[in-house]
Amino acid sequence: MREVRVHDTLSGALCPLRPRDPGSVGIYACGPTVYAPVHVGNARPFVVFALFKRFLEHLGHRVTLVENVTDVNDKIYAAAREAGVGSAELARGMTERYEADTDRLGLGRPDHEPKASETITPIVDLIGALIERGHAYVAEGDVYFRVASFPGYGRLSNREGDEGTGEEDSALKESPRDFALWKAQKPGEDTAWPAPWGLGRPGWHIECSAMAEAILGLDFDIHGGGIDLVFPHHENELAQTEAGRAAPLARAWMHNGMIRFEGDKMSKSVGNIRSLTGALDEVGRDALVMYFVGGHYRQPLSFSAEALEEAGRAVDRLREFCRRLDRSAAGPPESDAYLERFLDALADDFNTPAARAELFAWVSEGNRRMDAGERLGVGRLQEMLWMLGLEALLDAESEVPDPVAERLLAERQAARANRDFATADARRDELAALGWVVRDTAEGPVLVRA
Repeated sequence: MREVRVHDTLSGALCPLRPRDPGSVGIYACGPTVYAPVHVGNARPFVVFALFKRFLEHLGHRVTLVENVTDVNDKIYAAAREAGVGSAELARGMTERYEADTDRLGLGRPDHEPKASETITPIVDLIGALIERGHAYVAEGDVYFRVASFPGYGRLSNREGDEGTGEEDSALKESPRDFALWKAQKPGEDTAWPAPWGLGRPGWHIECSAMAEAILGLDFDIHGGGIDLVFPHHENELAQTEAGRAAPLARAWMHNGMIRFEGDKMSKSVGNIRSLTGALDEVGRDALVMYFVGGHYRQPLSFSAEALEEAGRAVDRLREFCRRLDRSAAGPPESDAYLERFLDALADDFNTPAARAELFAWVSEGNRRMDAGERLGVGRLQEMLWMLGLEALLDAESEVPDPVAERLLAERQAARANRDFATADARRDELAALGWVVRDTAEGPVLVRA
């Protein structure tokens, strides 16, 4: 089987993937905290690890992908109070929106999507083990991790934690470096669970340690998430699991770069966000997925109209190439070499831009040969498209607008010309209900699949 190497944040090096269980790969990627609709930045790890799973499965691995939902958190309590609803109701509604929005990406669901609120028993068990081993202490109903008890603290992020752990300070802590494992219920918090040390709810970091262990066990293959989670979240996960279980949580730590919006990290808390559903409505899922695979997962990715337009042009070029192929012709054997280089790129720290370049190298070669009169079949193209989440482009018939969609587009354009924007928006919404997005281009509006 082809060797796969990924950049491990813990060692700072490219490391070969050595599954704990030969032939099977377990991946845990941190999902969203559901206090507001997800944005394009939240979608990046969802896309990265969905496609990474596809690649590993193509190689023959059995992959279990786990992506959690944090539905118990201080941000959820604050958002629920502001909205005038219960925290559980808000989290439930936002979880449903997250699932609906990410379903539109067309990449399938993770194998498991555990919720913190449904993992309380494993969380309490892990906290109990930490207390028993002297790595945690109870203080008036709260429980804190004693950072000084764990000499390896800071080795993931290369930070000692002397400046604190990114949490609010508390007079109950033995040290500012310590972080909360359990928080006693406070006035205004409408959810709480019983535990040996009192009624309360888990801290953020312990939730992921417990959810990951409950499904994948210890020493699983890859722990993933955004680079902004390295400290304190993943540093704390690593420490509390190793301290409580005397075994590592994960073999490798794989982190994606941030989406940059006008130079800054896209963040709900900062307010410089573009909702995932808004981006999908504007450019369609194919262009958005193409945008994501155009950047290396570890690097920051700029979010701009220009970047989305480039992705849309790339999709149009690829779609047109797929339409020119002769489904009755044999696949050319020369496409095998392009696929091999494509796979080499993905095996080298999941380099999707290099893989995409090989895909378009074949498109250029194929177009040249078809221009010369040669009949080309699909061949290995289907495999490459599937690994990049773009396999729907081969379904040419579904990409051709029907007469109803064409009529609605014409009515939208006429309404816009007459400055009747209410009618134009209504026609846009009708097109969206039919699965079409209007993309405005230099050549005029075109319909693309949502």
